[in-house]
Amino acid sequence: MHHVVFIVYPGFELLDVSGPASVFNGANRALGQRGKPAFYRVVLASAHSGAVESSSGLAMETRPVAGLRSAEAQTVLVAGAEREPLLQAMADPALRKALPQLASRADRFGAVCTGGFVLAALGLLDGHRIATHWDSCEPFTKAFPKVTVDPDSLYVVDGRLWTSAGVTTGIDMALAMVAHDLDAAIAGEVAKRLVLYARRPGYQSQFSPVLKAQVKGDSPFADLIGWIQSNLDAPLDVPSLAARSGLSERTFHRRFVAATGETPARFVETARLDTARMLLSRGLSLKSVAAEVGLFPPARLAEAFERRFGVTPRLFRDMHAAL
Repeated sequence: MHHVVFIVYPGFELLDVSGPASVFNGANRALGQRGKPAFYRVVLASAHSGAVESSSGLAMETRPVAGLRSAEAQTVLVAGAEREPLLQAMADPALRKALPQLASRADRFGAVCTGGFVLAALGLLDGHRIATHWDSCEPFTKAFPKVTVDPDSLYVVDGRLWTSAGVTTGIDMALAMVAHDLDAAIAGEVAKRLVLYARRPGYQSQFSPVLKAQVKGDSPFADLIGWIQSNLDAPLDVPSLAARSGLSERTFHRRFVAATGETPARFVETARLDTARMLLSRGLSLKSVAAEVGLFPPARLAEAFERRFGVTPRLFRDMHAAL
């Protein structure tokens, strides 16, 4: 079996462990339905073993990290946490002694969310590119200048090193591991059972254009933004959107920029291209993608896609469809 070890410590983020663990368990379930044996075994380890309480107050029983053998640690992942628990974990003598040895022997190692701080404090991320929670990108870069932080990706694979961004992206990274270890069909089954909207590839931004707009606060265009995302193939020019909002074009444009920080045209194009990337990664034809996101004919999609991402949609599809 392939042992996946989660390193936890007092105050860790529970979802950093429970989300990916559910993915690995789901993969075992899918294998069982095919008459095949389970592939993954999840192990929880901490500095001194015993029950370790998470930030939510729920505790998990753990084994001592120093007692793990190589055969019990093919994948090693450090859970994230808020600042104070992280600082304590980074200074823990038992973790500082055991983690470098585990990482050196593992088939792959890494972190979920801010767990990368623990690895970086040991010099294990120097010279690597990593992902972490969006709110920690700048502090991470300042604290560890030898590490390249990717502020956009949901997760990053750099050789044996796997790191994910904030919290739920650990699920995305775990699904990618399942696809790598087993196959994409099983990863897709797990995602479906977990009722995920989609399997998100690592290159996808931590924030969708819709979420970015929602983060702005109590936007007067919240309903309109949701409608735009669901109707990308509709006419989405300023006159049409202004009419739907019951405003004059000039007033609509001014208020939309104030609420979202983007012009309506830029917002719509971003929403369309973001969805186009997801559809292309599934192997859909350029013609069908262009029609679905409202950038038809395909030449219009190609022009906007290459201008924004520096690569043609056809090449992007070929690069990512098999992932």
